[in-house]
Amino acid sequence: MSVAKPLPHDAARLHVDGSARYLDDIPTPANCLHLVFGLSQIAKGTLKNTDLSAVKSADGVVAVLTADDLEHDADCSPSAHDEPLLSNGEIHYLGQQIFLVVATSHLAARKAARLAKITYDTEQPILTIAQAEAANSRFEDGPRIYSSGNSDDAISRAENTLRGSVIMGGQEHFYLEGQAALALPDDNGDMIVHSSTQHPSEIQHKVAHALDIPMHSVRVQVRRMGGGFGGKESQGNALAIACAIAAQKTGRPCKMRYDRDDDMMITGKRHDFRIDYRVGFDATGKIDGIEFVQHARCGWAQDLSLPVADRAMLHADNAYHLPNITITSHRWKTNTQSATAFRGFGGPQGIVGIERVMDHIASVLKLDPLTVRQQNFYADMGGEKQFTPYHMEVRDGIINQLSDQLVESADYHNRRAAIERWNDANPILKKGIALTPVKFGISFTLTHLNQAGALVHVYNDGSVHLNHGGTEMGQGLFQKVAQVAAQRFGLPLDQIKITATDTGKVPNTSATAASSGTDLNGMAVADACDTLKERIAGCLADLHGGDIEHVRFENGYVSMGELSIPFAEAAKTAYENRISLSATGFYKTPDVAWDRIAGKGQPFFYFAYGAAISEVVVDTLTGENRILRADILHDAGASLNPAIDIGQIEGAFVQGAGWLTTEELIWDTDGRLRTHAPSTYKIPACSDRPDIFNVALWDGENPANTIYKSKAVGEPPFMLGISVWSALADAVSNCGEAFGDLHAPATNEHIFAAIERAKS
Repeated sequence: MSVAKPLPHDAARLHVDGSARYLDDIPTPANCLHLVFGLSQIAKGTLKNTDLSAVKSADGVVAVLTADDLEHDADCSPSAHDEPLLSNGEIHYLGQQIFLVVATSHLAARKAARLAKITYDTEQPILTIAQAEAANSRFEDGPRIYSSGNSDDAISRAENTLRGSVIMGGQEHFYLEGQAALALPDDNGDMIVHSSTQHPSEIQHKVAHALDIPMHSVRVQVRRMGGGFGGKESQGNALAIACAIAAQKTGRPCKMRYDRDDDMMITGKRHDFRIDYRVGFDATGKIDGIEFVQHARCGWAQDLSLPVADRAMLHADNAYHLPNITITSHRWKTNTQSATAFRGFGGPQGIVGIERVMDHIASVLKLDPLTVRQQNFYADMGGEKQFTPYHMEVRDGIINQLSDQLVESADYHNRRAAIERWNDANPILKKGIALTPVKFGISFTLTHLNQAGALVHVYNDGSVHLNHGGTEMGQGLFQKVAQVAAQRFGLPLDQIKITATDTGKVPNTSATAASSGTDLNGMAVADACDTLKERIAGCLADLHGGDIEHVRFENGYVSMGELSIPFAEAAKTAYENRISLSATGFYKTPDVAWDRIAGKGQPFFYFAYGAAISEVVVDTLTGENRILRADILHDAGASLNPAIDIGQIEGAFVQGAGWLTTEELIWDTDGRLRTHAPSTYKIPACSDRPDIFNVALWDGENPANTIYKSKAVGEPPFMLGISVWSALADAVSNCGEAFGDLHAPATNEHIFAAIERAKS
């Protein structure tokens, strides 16, 4: 068996010894040029005068380009064609690209860009959700509304009602490898582009459009990224387009990489949200009716904001059956970086809203929040027929069994009782504990993206070479897909090689996003492998008079009756009999159909589940806090690689906790991002992880027909970090009689302020 084994990442050794090659490590030709953008220093207005003479005469500068120098439309948007590569005179956010410097070195380009003398006619920027509301500055004509049942009637008839609001900030992706691209001009105006991107086909499309050439004239390659998290789904477009345009104009290779400051100033973040809620419930905490109003700050351009906001709506229920619900979503346009995809793609924001409601109800009723959550869980498989707010039946529920198992294994009830005793005895340090669940839908909500292709070669020495449309960003996709191929052929893993994702080998790829990388590409590779197995088996059956159905591929051998030969010999035999040993594979996710306007359908193939218990301690005098312990039980189906999946769960939990605790983005009143470097923006460090960190996989398989019955594991565990925020709110509530009104990120300062509110 090659699948279900806890094998190390395919590049683990290379990562450790530093020999893993990233884009910036690719040897570049001696005549390679380097690019840097000149950025706007205001958030809203128009260009008044642009004096670039000093830039053009600076040492090493070969060319300086503005929008007037672009021969064709160069748009960077993944959706609405509203992101020009260089400003056309309008300024929409502080950090917008105004001009492009092409120089003989990165340092020369960077120094030259600072010599520009630009004046502006400045306007008052719209920076916050409240300002956008006041100005009615939005994407789409009005709010999007999804509903089920009659929420207003159910709330009005409920035994208890309450209303509230929760604010959550954005998040910087902070991938270790920054944005980067390299363009190499080729024969006949063709272009080869190396890009640190999760979406090679989009880079291909945008570059071809900007150069006014067909897509077949642009080839995009991606071997690996040093992290992506959604930040390289659309944000790499500008660099690739700029490099390609400069390469076409100069006839020389062109390279661009953002320094960390520029990366944070230019690129989009996670959408920050405000969610207002009104809920009716009974004495046990069971929700009768609920209404959410979600406000998403989208930034200056549309980017992927509409599907992100849609997914926030689709996860407003999380793991809870809410038959009477209305979800209203506003997508606000502001003069800030264009918010973009980030791990969870809006799902985490939607889930935070309902988890806040559960904690609020528990506080009002003086109940354990776990009890309130359990009152509202969807039924497990075999229970009553239940539907989501978007009218999709939940057939694969396991949240009750899973959470019960975690409660028992983590000794939740005894620990909560011990924490209550601790808090009674300690006036300064207060502890909190919380269990939060996750039910996360797996599939792209844009239905046509749920497809993948693969190309598999078997060489006549028995070695196997494969390509697929997914990209490797550290998540172990290549290793998992190689395991699928090895399992299919019955070969040891060292006979399988996956090389760089390449639009010249597999066309029309979807982004490696929506946690779908293994689901889609694993199935496509399996399809190609099965085609090749059938050809080899048919050849042997014809030669030896056997039945093709009796041919087996196991343990490095191909067997049929008394015949048993090494796979390499079988491949050589097929080759010598002129059998094609190259095949494409294709897969499209079945049973998905979604009408986003009506808010009805089946947007997801299945759900991934999980639950986390976090225990924290808070210093009430300062707001300083620590995660003492985390216990996680997560559903990865029949895991293809438990070691990689557990690593993903651990990393996702810490990243999710970071979003809700330490990672604070701050813009000043001029629209300048002040937290634009590691010195001012705090991602979790190793010391921030819990001292006791227990992670286990749910023992089960996917009821849906996925690759070897596995489940996606990229995004779902990110939401497990919500348990840390909920535990902090529990600790704050233990400081006084009031509900722990804690917004996110729950920094030390915000926790201290919440404690003071609870006391008063």
